[in-house]
Amino acid sequence: MEKTLTIEGMACMHCEARVKKALEELNGVEQALVSHEKGNAVVTLSSDVADDVLKAAVEAHDYKVISVQ
Repeated sequence: MEKTLTIEGMACMHCEARVKKALEELNGVEQALVSHEKGNAVVTLSSDVADDVLKAAVEAHDYKVISVQ
């Protein structure tokens, strides 16, 4: 299963790394492909992870999640 998060506020590869680490530390997240250029993260899940949990992990690092699809 994949979910795509639209994220506002990432400006560089350092931002990508912070978001990637935050998402991949969550139980059920296998991989996060993050792009500051596209302003998104594509998350591959091994089990269901609530949208709110994904959003909270990113927003804890001062980025804004616009949507989760």
